[in-house]
Amino acid sequence: MSAPHAAKRRLIVAITGATGAIYGMRLLETLRRLGEVETHLLVSSAGWLNIQHELELEKSAVHALADVIHNVRDVGASIASGSFATDGMVVAPCSMRTLASVAHGFSDNLITRAADVVLKERRRLVLLVRETPLNLAHLRNMTAVTEMGGVIFPPVPAFYQKPDSIDAMVDHTVERVIDLFGLAQPVMRAWQGMRGGEAD
Repeated sequence: MSAPHAAKRRLIVAITGATGAIYGMRLLETLRRLGEVETHLLVSSAGWLNIQHELELEKSAVHALADVIHNVRDVGASIASGSFATDGMVVAPCSMRTLASVAHGFSDNLITRAADVVLKERRRLVLLVRETPLNLAHLRNMTAVTEMGGVIFPPVPAFYQKPDSIDAMVDHTVERVIDLFGLAQPVMRAWQGMRGGEAD
């Protein structure tokens, strides 16, 4: 008798109205390629506007990358309950409005309700916050989410990798996010230190 197949791990992915829709899309593409994760997708109204403006993609192309698609107004969805087990949630990109809603526990749509559930169940919440410069409200909201156990992850390019394209910079950020969840063998090659310098 063969052993039962292990259930896929689950990750919630939300795309909100900050610039940088490519991060959410690349995350979905990478997770689909890994094939070990069931993705639950949420896109806000402003998120759809950015996807169309920045990436010129239709909803069907985005939906094709996710396993389950949820309407942001459906607060009765599976991911609105802590009894529905997931590995956590990534908001990529995360607008300052969404950050504020999470920081203050508003749960005013399915994105912020799902984030609230992830925090209360002590699962991993990663917010790729996108704004600059930051005002005091932004900083305080980031502090609040961090104190709740969330991870604030601004998608800052890493130039030590000597990226040769925007795609390479996006990939580096997405790979680091995936590695935070331990969903597979590390996706990103670990930093080995600088070479060529003499030892003291």
